Amino acid sequence: AFLACLAVSAFRLPQYEVRNWLLYFLFLLSAGLGHEVFYITCLPCIHWNVDPFLCRRLVNIWTLVMYVGQLMKDVLKLPRPLSPPVVKLETRVIAEYGLPSTHAMAATAISFTLLLSATSRIQFQFEVGLLIAVVLSSLVCLSRLYTGMHSVLDVICGALISAVLMFLTYPYWDTFDRFQLTSPISPIVALALPLFLSYTYPELDHYSTTRGDTTTILGVGAGCSVGYWVNEQLGHTFEPQGVLPVPLPTLTANTLALGTGRFFVGVVALVGTRQIVKTVSLWALYSWYRVPQNDTNAKKRRKIEVPYKFVTYTSIGLVNSILVNRIFVLLHLL
Repeated sequence: AFLACLAVSAFRLPQYEVRNWLLYFLFLLSAGLGHEVFYITCLPCIHWNVDPFLCRRLVNIWTLVMYVGQLMKDVLKLPRPLSPPVVKLETRVIAEYGLPSTHAMAATAISFTLLLSATSRIQFQFEVGLLIAVVLSSLVCLSRLYTGMHSVLDVICGALISAVLMFLTYPYWDTFDRFQLTSPISPIVALALPLFLSYTYPELDHYSTTRGDTTTILGVGAGCSVGYWVNEQLGHTFEPQGVLPVPLPTLTANTLALGTGRFFVGVVALVGTRQIVKTVSLWALYSWYRVPQNDTNAKKRRKIEVPYKFVTYTSIGLVNSILVNRIFVLLHLL
């Protein structure tokens, strides 16, 4: 039944007319806060321009809630809203199941983890931070309804599941930080556990992007975790020095120029890493399994999809956490 509904949705997408362009672009932009482009640009910016501690905390919680959400989707197997009557404005994840909304989970986790973690690191007015967290997470949640990708139940469950996971893990955040940064087995666990979870992800009776996306998330988490451990061992974490919480830097032309420079150099480094490692790993896997290089569907097989995505995004996590800030120092951007 699900495959039949999927076929109807894929080949008979209803036509639509945009009557309110402001809402259209607002919610499409908000939906983008849950896509790879956001994760590979905006999340690292916190590491480059604010505090690596906050980026590490965000990546940890984001990895946890996204794995739980993706797994629940493919275990519960509850469909997305039918189209028609709704109009789906996205097609990439149309084959995925619906509940819970991982966009809602990620938005809730990122917004409120940043809020809770930043209070001890940066001086800011808590009420303003709370308002920003509520607005951003709400926009992402509402965008999933506007784009026709989720029901109200999907979104509510996603936000609630994130809240429960944060509530249950919050007392152990500092303990996990110490283990992640100081334990000699931390890098082994950081690589072995996500790789195991990627390979044991549930197999569906049809291809879905959930396994690949989950492997991507676990790879980023693994790479960043190992990278932050390496920085701690080298004694150069790039975290703010002095008494915490530190004041927010004054926004001047110089700080804006440096921040912009770090953004572009960092994005080039991460995107370049992604393209190089992806190309090399796919070539190696295709050669190993004797698959024609022009067989694009081969990337959907577990034996190729999991290792190439895991290696690619683990490399991105390592480059982000270890290499990029050192490039900034060489270029006098930090």
